[in-house]
Amino acid sequence: MTKARIVGWSHSHFGKVEAPSTEALMREVVGPAIEHAGIETPDLDGIFVGVMNNGFSKQDFQGALVGMAHDGLGQVPAVRMENACATGSAALYSAMDFIEAGRGRIAVVVGAEKMTAIPTVEVGDVLLGASYREEEAEVEGGFAGIFGRIAQRYFQEHGDRSEELAMIAAKNHENGVGNPFAHMRKDVGFDFCNEVSAKNPYVAPPLRRTDCSLVSDGAAAIVLADEEVAAGLERAIGFRARTHVNDVLAISRRDPTEFAGCRTAWARALEDAGLTLDDLDLVETHDCFTIAEMIEYEAMGLARRGEGYRVVRDGTTRKDGRLPVNASGGLKSKGHPIGATGVSMHVMAAMQLMGEAGDMQIAGARTAGVFNMGGAAVANYVSIMERVK
Repeated sequence: MTKARIVGWSHSHFGKVEAPSTEALMREVVGPAIEHAGIETPDLDGIFVGVMNNGFSKQDFQGALVGMAHDGLGQVPAVRMENACATGSAALYSAMDFIEAGRGRIAVVVGAEKMTAIPTVEVGDVLLGASYREEEAEVEGGFAGIFGRIAQRYFQEHGDRSEELAMIAAKNHENGVGNPFAHMRKDVGFDFCNEVSAKNPYVAPPLRRTDCSLVSDGAAAIVLADEEVAAGLERAIGFRARTHVNDVLAISRRDPTEFAGCRTAWARALEDAGLTLDDLDLVETHDCFTIAEMIEYEAMGLARRGEGYRVVRDGTTRKDGRLPVNASGGLKSKGHPIGATGVSMHVMAAMQLMGEAGDMQIAGARTAGVFNMGGAAVANYVSIMERVK
């Protein structure tokens, strides 16, 4: 069976941008990704789109918008995936399945979201669609309130780790300064992140504004090809492993501070790859909230349960640490346009492995891990990536 390779990519600036729609955002990245891969538009066999939407726009049928946004793609088979905040990874994995099943040789994956066109007060409710509304619709603070509750329970069980959450936020903002695509390229420092103030109020206690990822617009695209096609192109990134594990949607039916699906996805991916965490040069992980990043340290195996704070304190995950995490600035600094995020995270890792990450570059990076999740660790995707050309 042939394997799918990443052979090109493109990434828009994340933030509150002038592009009025996902169609416009897709237009920004599809053509440049095709050019970056060194292929022609007629070479494409499939289009895989990741857009959550769920109320951000009245325009749906998002899979068909790529054909509107880019000349020559109107008749290429296109499909749209949605899997909450892991929508982009769902689209990527579906495209890889398409190629590895032999249904096509080249595909483009596009993730996009236009979040800032609706009032901020409505954004939280739209995102609450990634929870179990039957039980969680009245949570104060919208989707941030879900993670506020997770943080409260974590603190009750393992102690108040507000300082360590502030350290994670400060780390990611510092890293984000080097990311030209980032929504917020400003090193705000630990003291600002740690202090509750008028500029950094509680959003969903104990989570402060600096503990929450940004509401952003943006898009990213990846071109995939089979091994034979990739061999003739300039660059190729392979997957030593990729896993997708789900957990129960309702947080009432599981321990929400365990991230069991994340833990299982990481364990399976590392086993399939024949590697350990010590073999990875960097990780891009899903820091929708700082408490998520800290629990993910535990779930990936960097620390025992309840001891993620140790990883923060000893500098393991800093850019110059033993395992740099979110050298891109993560969702915290880069931004989190829902449908684009999973694609963006894989682009960030691919750039590192090709030595094309600029000021974000981890010297000598050869192997990278990516963790993207939908909901509160419900849909869990782990990729182990390496440069093959």
